[in-house]
Parts: sequence; C-alpha cells; structure tokens
Amino acid sequence: MGGKSSAPDRTLTSRRGFLTGVAAGTTVAAGVLAGRPAAAAESDPAITELPDWSRYLGDGVAVRPYGQPSQFEAHVVRRDVAWLTASPESSVSFTPLHELDGILTPNGLCFERHHAGIAEVDPNQHRLMINGLVDRPLVFTMDDIKRFPRENRVYFLECAANSGMEWRGAQLNGCQYTHGMVHSVMYTGVPLKRILEEAGLKTNAAWVMPEGADSSAMNRSIPLQKALDDCLVAFKMNGEALRPEQGYPLRLVVPGWEGNMWVKWLRRIEVGDEPWHTREETSKYTDLLENGQSRRFTWVMDAKSVITSPSPQAPLNHKKGMTVISGLAWSGRGTVSRVDVSLDGGRNWHSARLDGPVLPRAVSRFYYEFDWDGSDLLLQSRAMDDTGYVQPTKDELRAVRGVNSIYHNNGIQTWHVRSNGEVENVEVS
Repeated sequence: MGGKSSAPDRTLTSRRGFLTGVAAGTTVAAGVLAGRPAAAAESDPAITELPDWSRYLGDGVAVRPYGQPSQFEAHVVRRDVAWLTASPESSVSFTPLHELDGILTPNGLCFERHHAGIAEVDPNQHRLMINGLVDRPLVFTMDDIKRFPRENRVYFLECAANSGMEWRGAQLNGCQYTHGMVHSVMYTGVPLKRILEEAGLKTNAAWVMPEGADSSAMNRSIPLQKALDDCLVAFKMNGEALRPEQGYPLRLVVPGWEGNMWVKWLRRIEVGDEPWHTREETSKYTDLLENGQSRRFTWVMDAKSVITSPSPQAPLNHKKGMTVISGLAWSGRGTVSRVDVSLDGGRNWHSARLDGPVLPRAVSRFYYEFDWDGSDLLLQSRAMDDTGYVQPTKDELRAVRGVNSIYHNNGIQTWHVRSNGEVENVEVS
C-alpha cells in the first residue's frame, strides 16, 4: 500500500482540455472506516409523515406477470451513441455498469451489438447444421440440442471495440460508454465438443466456422482446439431463454475471446482444415498498427478493470467522509487474482477487496473503502490475473500499438473526482 507522495502534480488531459494541480499526495485511511450517518431531524417529513404507499393497497399477484424494475429505476437502461454508426441496425448499445453491483448482469441490461438488426427467430423452425470435415453431416432441432447433457457456466462477454473510442484520448464521459460493451451472465448450454463428436471429426479437421441466422450471416473462424475446450452452444442466460438481442434461440459462447466470435442466432457450424478469412477477421476485428500492418487473430480479451462508482454518471453526493469505491475486473486469460486502486493517478496503489464469486473468465467485483477528506482525486484501477498479466496504462499500450486501432484497448482508466463530487473522464501524464 502506498503512502503520501511528495512528487509534483500530474498533468491531466480531459475532454474539455487540460486540468492541472489536482490530487497530489491525497491522504487516505485504508480499509473500512467507521462512519456515522447524519442524524435525522425530528421535523424531517420522511420520518414524521406517513407516505402514500403506506396508506393504500398495492397491486396483487400476477398483475405484473413478468416482473419489471421499480418505476424509480426507469433510468437504468442500455443507451446508444447516435453518431457512432451510420445505422442502428449495425450498431451497439451499452450496459449501465455504473448502476449495477455484484458480478451478474440482468438480462435486460446486457449490451447489444448487431450487424443487421435483431433476428426474430421461431425456435420451432430453427435448425443447427454441422457440416464440412465431419463423418456425418447432421441437422439438429432445438429439441435435439436440449437432449444433450447441459452445463451452467458464468462468463463475461466483451466486444473487441470496448473502450475503442478512447485510443487517442479521453472522449466519452461515463463508464457506460467507455466500458459498457461488456456483460457477465450464467449461460446454460451444451459443450460444443459433444455436438462435434456426435458428427465425428475428420483427421484433417483444424478449424470451425460458426454462422448466424441473421441477414448479415455473421461468421468467424475458430481453432478446433478452442472449440473442443470450453465453447458452449447456449440456449439460456441467467436461467431464462436467451433474449432475441442476445441470439435467441441459440448462440455460441467462446469464453474469454472477443464477442464478435460469439455468433448469435447460431444456425450452422462448418468444420474445415484452415481459417476462412472472412470479412469479420480481415477488414474488421484486426488491430491496425502504427506502421500500417495489422495484428490478426487477436482473440483473447486481456485483463481489464474499471471503477464503476464513483464515475461520471455516478458522482459522489456527499462532501467528505466514508466513501466506497466499486468496480469490475475481468480477464480472458483466466481468473482475476488481484485489483489495486489508486487515488492519485497511479503514484500510490492500494489493494482492493474482491467480493463475491471469483471465477475464471467472468467479471469480478472489487471494493475499496476509505475516508475521503473532500479533496480532488484521480481514481484508477489495475487488474492482475493468475497468469501474471498486469493491466497496462494507456501510454504503455500506445507505445507498442500506436493509435490507429479501435480494438483491444484494455488500458487503465482515470476518473477525476472534484471536491464537489462531480466526476470526469481524464488522462494523466
């Protein structure tokens, strides 16, 4: 754990320009500190008056046959950025990470990424074909799929373009927009290995190509080794059927790898001896470097984290005192082993507390509690996984890969917390 620093102030680059002279050597007390809520005055109407909801009967059972959030949580929704793409049918909406806690994302808040809009598929007519380098080409109905032994696994799904708008500097003011192309749910499905074994693999089989039933016919090349390892053909998420925007009635789950490979509305899996080099793995989803060359087949999503509260959409509503920092960390290489938090832009680091299940290739929830003295803060988080990988700074990433890419940006995020509780997306240098 770091102590007080005497180093000069950091230089901040923000969406609005340059901010100077903040948060150098912020003094904190680590760990859980005792705090007292303000005493309620006897004249407080919330205490002395009986509210309407205590006066009348409410709705009875089955009035709301599919449960909905409280009307007072109506603001907790996915949101898009209208100017991001030319068409909403080939665009993205973002998970409101700043409003959530724990490690599971509610089904109605999981981010969307579509290439041809949402396909509305009739499960009774849907089929999954296995063809190519197999002994027995097969076609499965949904009932056939559900007769296989099934598994339940919690995994995160992250779009390769998550945080992509931040490559050249701080731009989008809110973790919903900078990091909201990620969610974590429990998938129920059949190991892809079992389905492929049912068809029988030729000796020269080395790759599979899943294909979607939407009008974009999304497809990607996946090494057979990964397909036989931990991929699932999933039909449920968090216990209920997949939502249409998440691939109902069937999708592929490719744990730890970029979301574009998790083909939705899965209708066909072709087995081959080499990659297909489709549009989505040549002109798209490759990482353009400074010298004009591109990295390809960069499937794994490296260790990453973000402080979700406080953040620009979740400012602090108190002036000082007991403060809880909350955030998410994940790694496609394995299990998050540690998360550190900095209050001064990376000068000093404090070990955060991982709470709840910590699972491989799933998001982990971390907390850090401290006694805020009301001065400006530069909040950062840094994730490490069980392979020894440490989340890099944005400058470290740019030194290796330049600023031409929009994919695989897992650099450390900085939030500037002002003394009035407002929070802004900034960078430090």
